[in-house]
Amino acid sequence: QLVESGGGSVQPGGSLRLSCAHSIFTSDSYSIGWFRQAPGKRREAVSCLDSSGHRPISVESVEGRFTISRDNAKNIVYLTMNSLITEDTVIYYCAAGSYPSCSVHISGYDDWGQGTQVTVSS
Repeated sequence: QLVESGGGSVQPGGSLRLSCAHSIFTSDSYSIGWFRQAPGKRREAVSCLDSSGHRPISVESVEGRFTISRDNAKNIVYLTMNSLITEDTVIYYCAAGSYPSCSVHISGYDDWGQGTQVTVSS
């Protein structure tokens, strides 16, 4: 089971760092993804990291603002979010996939966290 933390409320322009922990991260054959979902909308990809941890991919809407990274010693994957805007107000989910390559599709992941709420508001 993936366990997320770090969500909360922040003003526009602020920063948050989400964490996702799981023992499977000790394996070098898993890819990691962060997704987000607004009420009534589809879950969409935010960023992903392949099993090597060296080739992150971020979608255009967060490119240059969000960074995905992993700390193998702590078995944690992070999503560092800077320059937050009100449109970033949604629930964020981390996911682990048994394929080594990064995917922006939900079908590429097998395990999901419970989600953590991020609210950007003045």
